[in-house]
Amino acid sequence: MDLKLDPSRDDLPLMANTSHMLVRHYVLDLDVDFESHIIEGTIVLFFEDGKQVKKQTSSTKETCQLESSEACKLRTPEPCHIPVTNVRTLSSKMGYNDFAICDKGEKDTSDKDGNHDNLEQASGLCSSQYCCDTGDHGREGFLLVLDCCDLSVSKVEEVDVAAVPGIEKFTRSPKLSVISEELRNEVVGELVTLPADRWREQLDYYARCSQAPGCGELFFDTDTWSLQIRKTGALTASEFPHAIRIWYKTKPEGRSVSWTSDQSGRPCVYTVGSPINNRALFPCQEPPVAMSTWQATVRAAASFVVLMSGENSAKPAQLREGGSSWHYYVTMPMPASTFTIAVGCWTEIKSEMDLVTEWPFPSSEANFSPHIIFLSQSTLTGMNHLCGTRLCHEIAHAWFGLAIGAQDWTEEWLSEGFATHLEDVFWTKAQQLTPHEAQEQQELRACLRWRRLQDELRSSPEEMQVLRPSKEKTGQVSDSGASVVKHGLNPEKIFMQVHYLKGYFLLRFLAKRLGNETYFSFLRKFVHMFHGQLILSQDFLQMLLESTPEEKRLELSVENIFQDWLESSGMPKPLQSERQAESECGLARQVSAEVTKWIRVNRRPRKRRRRQENEVFEKKPHLPLELELQLRTELFTESFLQVSRPLLPDQLVLLLEHLLEQKTLNPQTLQSLQKTYHLQEQDAEVRHRWCELVVKHRHSRAYGHVERFLQEDQAMGVYLYGELMVSEDARQQQLARRCFELARAQMDGPSAEVVAQMLF
Repeated sequence: MDLKLDPSRDDLPLMANTSHMLVRHYVLDLDVDFESHIIEGTIVLFFEDGKQVKKQTSSTKETCQLESSEACKLRTPEPCHIPVTNVRTLSSKMGYNDFAICDKGEKDTSDKDGNHDNLEQASGLCSSQYCCDTGDHGREGFLLVLDCCDLSVSKVEEVDVAAVPGIEKFTRSPKLSVISEELRNEVVGELVTLPADRWREQLDYYARCSQAPGCGELFFDTDTWSLQIRKTGALTASEFPHAIRIWYKTKPEGRSVSWTSDQSGRPCVYTVGSPINNRALFPCQEPPVAMSTWQATVRAAASFVVLMSGENSAKPAQLREGGSSWHYYVTMPMPASTFTIAVGCWTEIKSEMDLVTEWPFPSSEANFSPHIIFLSQSTLTGMNHLCGTRLCHEIAHAWFGLAIGAQDWTEEWLSEGFATHLEDVFWTKAQQLTPHEAQEQQELRACLRWRRLQDELRSSPEEMQVLRPSKEKTGQVSDSGASVVKHGLNPEKIFMQVHYLKGYFLLRFLAKRLGNETYFSFLRKFVHMFHGQLILSQDFLQMLLESTPEEKRLELSVENIFQDWLESSGMPKPLQSERQAESECGLARQVSAEVTKWIRVNRRPRKRRRRQENEVFEKKPHLPLELELQLRTELFTESFLQVSRPLLPDQLVLLLEHLLEQKTLNPQTLQSLQKTYHLQEQDAEVRHRWCELVVKHRHSRAYGHVERFLQEDQAMGVYLYGELMVSEDARQQQLARRCFELARAQMDGPSAEVVAQMLF
C-alpha cells in the first residue's frame, strides 16, 4: 500500500481497524442548524472485538459450506501486512500512565478546529499519515481507529451500560455488585448478539444504553482521515470499552453533506454519495466488512421534515423549544455508507393505499428494500421513461449493493453491473410488455450502452477501465483490516460508467450463453444463499459455472472471464461483435430509417423548391431574415413531418447520437429536427444529445436550450461544459463561464472542481 497518499489524489484510504473491533450498532443523537450549516451531537458505538467476530465468521463459513458444498466458498484472503512508517510514536522516556485527562478545571487543549485532542501535548499517538495498522502493542495499549474526515471531535468517553436498569439480564450475574470493564463488555457482547426475533427489545436497550452516563473520558487524536482512541490500561481489543460515546460536530465544508436550497429557495441539507461516504457526517468504520445496524434521533426546526433511510415511517415529536424530533432505525446490518439523511421543507405525497408504517418483523427476514432514494430533478422531466429506469436501477440495488455487497469496493461492478442488468428486466415488467416487446426494448438499450461504452473507452485512462484493478490481491487487507480503494478519490471516476457498462455486458453475455431461464434461475439461488453477505467476483462466477451443465459452459472458466472482462482495459473480446445487435433490433432499424431520412433532408438541393419558395417570398419581399428562414423550413419539411413516426425516448437518443456523427447539419435541419420531435419537451437524456448537436454546429438560435440545461440539469451538464470550451468559439466559452458562475454554488464539490479545470 502507498503510505504517502495525497488526499487530493487517487486512492481512498479505509483506516478503521475492523480486524480488531467491529461496530455492530450506532446510536446517533443530532441537531441540525441551518444558520451555521452544522450538524452536531453524539454518536454511541457498540462493538464486538475481533475474537468474537472471527468465531462468528468461521461458523458462518462452515454453515455455508454445508448448504452448498463446493458451490459456496467464502474466501478469507491471506492478510497483506501494511508496515507503519512516519509514525508519531510515544516518547521512550514517557510511560503511558504519564498521560493525564484534562478535567473541567484544567486548561482547555482544544485545537483551532475545536478538537479536544487531549493527547496532542504528549507527542500524539500512532498516527502515520494515512495508516494506523495497530493491534495489541503490549505496554503501549490498544488503539481503536475509526474513519473520520472533516469533523470536529470535542470529547470521547466510555458509556456505563451497567447503569441501565434491568441490564443484568444480559449478564451471567444476577446482581451487578462489582462493576468492571469486563462486565460492561459482557453486557454489550450479549446485547449485540441477540437473535433477530428480539429486535424490538434490542433496539430499546441500545437506546437506553446510549443515554447511560459516561464513566471516564478516553484519549483521542485526529488526522486527515481518522479518529484514534485509546484507554489507559486497555492493552488488547477485548479490554477496550465496547460502548463509547463521541461528542462532535460537522464542518460546513464537510464532503459528506450538501447544504443547499430547493427549487423554491428554501434551505435544505442532504447526504452526498461522495467518494468519502459518511465519514464527514459521523465517525464510523468504512471497510465493507463493517456491517452494522443503527438508530438515529435528529432534531430540526418545526418547519423542516427529516427523512432518513430507516425501516420505519417516522412521525415528528414536537419539542418545547419549537423544534421537532424524528427517530428512524434499521435492523438489517448495513454498511455505514448506506445511512442517508435529507432535511428540508418537503411535502409528502400519499398514494391511495396507505403504506404499512412498520415492519411486523425485522427486514433481515424479508427482502430488504431501500427506504429513501435520491433522484435528480433531471429524471422527472419529459415522459416517465427516464424516471422509471432510474427507479428500477435503484430498486435493483436492494439486492445487489444492499442485501449482497462487494467485499472489496474496487469490484464496483458487483453492484452497478448487476443493477444495470436488472434495471431492464424490472422496467419491462413494470411496463407490462409482451416478451417480444421486452426483447426489442432490451436490445435497443444494449445498442445505446455499447455506443456509450465505446465512447468512454476512447476517452478514459486505461487503468480506470479495469473492473478488478487489484487482480489477485482483491479482497486483501492489512492485519488490522485497513486498506485503500484504488482511484477512490479520482474526481473523474464519479463521471465514468465503465463499471456499470462492462459489468452489464458481462452479465448479458453470460445470460445469452447459458440461456435466460437457466441464468435467472441460478440468480435467485445465488441471492438466497448470499443474502446479507459480502462477496468477491469469484464467489459469483464459480457458483454460476458449477451450477451450469457442462454442455452450456462451452469453455467458460473463472480464469478466462477474469482475463477477458475484469482484468483488462479496452473492449472485451466477446463484446467486439456486439454492434451487430443493432442491425437485428427492429426498434434500432426504425431509427436507422429516420437517420437516413434526415441525412437526405440535410443534403437535399434547394433547386427543386426554388420556384415554390420564390413565389412565397415574392409576395413578401421585405420579410425579416429569421421569419424567412422559418417559412423556408416549414415548406421544406412539410411532407417529411407527415410521414414521421413517433419514437420512443431511447430511439430519440439513438437518432441524435447518429446525427452527432454527421460532420455538418445546417440550421434549417436542426430547426426542423427540434420541431418534429419536440426535443425541449423530452427527458434529460434526449435534451442532452440535442444540446450536444446545438454546440457542435453552433446553432445559436438554440443556445437558450443549452443555458437552461446547464442550470436545471447540473448533474448531467458537466460534459457540455467541456464541449463548449473545446469548440474555441468565444460566444460558447462565454456562455459556459456565465452558466458556471450562476450554478457553481449549487453544484457538488467534485463536479464543480472538474468544470473549473475545464474553464480556467
